[in-house]
Amino acid sequence: MSAQAYSQERLMKVLIAPQISEKATYVADKNEQVIFKVATDATKPEIKAAVELMFNVKVDSVQVAFVKGKVKRTGRFTGRRNHWKKAYVCLASGQEINFAAGEQG
Repeated sequence: MSAQAYSQERLMKVLIAPQISEKATYVADKNEQVIFKVATDATKPEIKAAVELMFNVKVDSVQVAFVKGKVKRTGRFTGRRNHWKKAYVCLASGQEINFAAGEQG
């Protein structure tokens, strides 16, 4: 499906933030993939359409992982961080997303 199949308002809410970490950088260099934190109810086609719309790149495939929230303690109280979903977006060969460059005109 293309970006036209979904409302643009929904696609803007699918991607929450890019994951910037050592592992994410390693994966980006090795496999031409970018890792995003996405909405927990987002589907693979929605994630693909959102990335293509926002960054003007061609997406080959999307893999998703559901990350369980960690249990944390503050004094005698225990709590749990929220569960979240992460998406490994595989870009077409030659495509790249550069977050460090900032806004492009």
